[in-house]
Amino acid sequence: MAIKHKSFRDSVDKMFTHAAGLMSLPPGLEEKIRVCNSTYTVRFGVRLRGEIQTFTGYRSVHSEHMEPVKGGIRYSMDVNQDEVEALAALMTYKCALVEVPFGGSKGGLRIDPREWNEDELERITRRFTYELSRRNLISPSQNVPAPDMGTGEREMAWMADAYKRLHPDDINAKACVTGKPRTAGGIDGRVEATGRGVQYALREFFRHDDVMKRAGLEGGLAGKRIVVQGLGNVGYHAALFLSQEDKALITTVIERDGAVSNPRGLDVGALKAHIAATGGVGGFTGGDFRPEGLAALEDECDVLIPAAVESVIHADNADRIRAKVIVEAANGPVTADADAILKHKGMVIIPDMYANSGGVTVSYFEWVKNLSQISLGRLERRHEEARARVLVEELERLSADTGLNWTLSKGFKEAFLTGADELELVRSGLDDTMREAFGKMKEVWVNNSKVDDMRTAAYVVAIRRISNVYGSLGL
Repeated sequence: MAIKHKSFRDSVDKMFTHAAGLMSLPPGLEEKIRVCNSTYTVRFGVRLRGEIQTFTGYRSVHSEHMEPVKGGIRYSMDVNQDEVEALAALMTYKCALVEVPFGGSKGGLRIDPREWNEDELERITRRFTYELSRRNLISPSQNVPAPDMGTGEREMAWMADAYKRLHPDDINAKACVTGKPRTAGGIDGRVEATGRGVQYALREFFRHDDVMKRAGLEGGLAGKRIVVQGLGNVGYHAALFLSQEDKALITTVIERDGAVSNPRGLDVGALKAHIAATGGVGGFTGGDFRPEGLAALEDECDVLIPAAVESVIHADNADRIRAKVIVEAANGPVTADADAILKHKGMVIIPDMYANSGGVTVSYFEWVKNLSQISLGRLERRHEEARARVLVEELERLSADTGLNWTLSKGFKEAFLTGADELELVRSGLDDTMREAFGKMKEVWVNNSKVDDMRTAAYVVAIRRISNVYGSLGL
């Protein structure tokens, strides 16, 4: 008989409560941090296709211990209050873990974006923005949405423009959302950010022999077998970077219509192009196709990356998972019950609140860029190049004066004399963020005998930081 699974929100609360129970919080503070402050349901009509279509949207604010609050907006028919509250809670803990100064929020619209053309989606999105703005649920200083499942740069550009039209005197209007196109105030590296963060998280894991040993792994990422569930924006970029830059083998990709596998490694770029052209992985000639896609989660591999939706690993299938490490690129892909089963098996899970924090980290960089009204690196890039050139010219002069006659290699000279652009600075900032957060998690995981997994360590770090903020506010 199938096991009845806890809801997504129940799973998040259970994981939070477990970690909070290991801490000595002041009376009542655990409940204050755990509960969702508010959830708004909006219903609005848009005249489309000759009649008024009514849509239902949500925006949940979990914690305002720091403002603005931050969190994506997804377009999906599965959107509901329980989901957005769970995602908002995860955003609070995620921001605290990686030290991004936001509270947690999340939103969604019950809509299948594939059922509407671009003009219709724009009208729906602009009206949704109006409804959010009326309730102060979109604002550079109070609540800053971002892309999520079913949304992207296009929708964020529409929302930013709609907000600006409603608030023409707000000089910071562009900062009302992040994840915008570069031409509309976005930042280089935002589209790839969550997938890039997954790569950096896995790289950091493989830098620590002691934590790798817990997973029964050794060596580097090169040649490691990786299964990816979901080749959307996050899964695609993570798989692409890991295969091209770290020489890992993407042995299986799971999509809606099934799974495709190749033990020698899939060509991620070619597979993505095939999915874009056909709508699925079926018929891809670079691997073997299986229609029972989710069964491939149980393939033997070194790393499993669920990068699509929540609760795909649950009490019914957790005992059959054979990966050595699970990297939660999606939000909540492992239920609380499955987490306990996997932990009992000795499996290491790199939790979602850390692994997929690249998106909100780079969104923070974009928000700061919008508020400062200047691109990252614009002030210092040429100054850095000029100082580097002074050093190179002095070294070359000394070589000539002393008769050594040596020269700097062309590749080194060109690289050294080129100042960092916005994309390089964004990637550097994200890499530093992921390293620092991993170090804090590891410190708790290794040194606290009560903490027996990385997820609990992440929650402990996040809860402690939120608690400190409330303490400084006098609560």
